[in-house]
Amino acid sequence: MSNERMSDPVGVSIGQAAALYGLAPSTLRWWESQHVLPEPPRVNGRRTYTETELRRIGLAYLCCVVGTMPLDQAAVVTAGGRNQHWQRTVKGQAGLIEEKIRQLRSAHAYLLHLLGCPDDDIVGQCPDLDGELIDQTPRGRVATPGLVAAAQSIPRRGKRDEMPPPRDETPATVSVRCDVCASPVPQPARGRRRKYCSRACQQRRYRQNTARPPAR
Repeated sequence: MSNERMSDPVGVSIGQAAALYGLAPSTLRWWESQHVLPEPPRVNGRRTYTETELRRIGLAYLCCVVGTMPLDQAAVVTAGGRNQHWQRTVKGQAGLIEEKIRQLRSAHAYLLHLLGCPDDDIVGQCPDLDGELIDQTPRGRVATPGLVAAAQSIPRRGKRDEMPPPRDETPATVSVRCDVCASPVPQPARGRRRKYCSRACQQRRYRQNTARPPAR
């Protein structure tokens, strides 16, 4: 018997159950693993979804897809039992959606207002922009008039805004010259400072220091 075809008036396969709601079978398995759905009864080792199970999948769809509930909250709803926890879960998600609706309505109203602005240069000419920045952005938390003055009044967080650009040479690199030939001496990032630009100059100085004075 195919997993996708089940001619049983009592129940359907996981593929048929998922297709009823436009889902993939893997979604139903995932919901079962997250306790949004109980694992259905099996017939000949295969999942069989009855009328009740299909209704439960529909409720899970309404919670997870339509209601955008997190899986752990959807599991509370689909488990049944309209207790206080169930009520708090549904009310909490409804409150979040209500806040999103408020934000979307505000965004929609502003975009329509922006679309109707007669000024070609909104930044430079729109007389309403300053008020909109105060009403619609965190700039409104600063009472200081003027954007530059408002930005300057905000306490710094203790870090520099910009890092100094990297320099090709450090002052030590520029100032250190070879004791023998006076060529620049590259300095290592760590360790002892170098006095000679090359091994040859180092050996030349060694020979100069150890050379005996000529006999008189």
